Amino acid sequence: MKVRRDRIQALVEPVAAREGYELIDTEISVERGRTTIRLFIDTVPPGTEEKGVTVDDCAHISRITGDLLEVEDVMGGDYHLEVSSPGLFRPLTKAAHYDRAIGARVKIKTFEKKDNRRVYTGILKAHAEGQLTVEVDGAEFLIPLDDVAKANLEPLLD
Repeated sequence: MKVRRDRIQALVEPVAAREGYELIDTEISVERGRTTIRLFIDTVPPGTEEKGVTVDDCAHISRITGDLLEVEDVMGGDYHLEVSSPGLFRPLTKAAHYDRAIGARVKIKTFEKKDNRRVYTGILKAHAEGQLTVEVDGAEFLIPLDDVAKANLEPLLD
């Protein structure tokens, strides 16, 4: 699945960028024998204010990437394509995502236990030299990016 996911990202990322969107993440899942490709897009180019993704934005990207994925036959069979906003709990998958999230509340899951834990929920203090610094309950933890299994924003909701 990772090879297909990487191929889809390589195909979709430049097309999305050309249209003024950033491909945030790609997921492939199989549920009840049905394959679904999920593309998460944003309209936030680096250094600008967030505008948000509309239903029309999702429909537009779905049309142009759907055609591309069909022509390239990325799945070798039937699949369902979904395009949506990454939402409030947006995934952090690229260096630029971590840089933009400095000062924000995040949730980081690691592949292996470190410091007797695998989940770090706190404030992202820094991203440098392949490491994240996360402050959890007043303590700072250094987490190598290679150890991160999953990361996302984790805002406090009122």
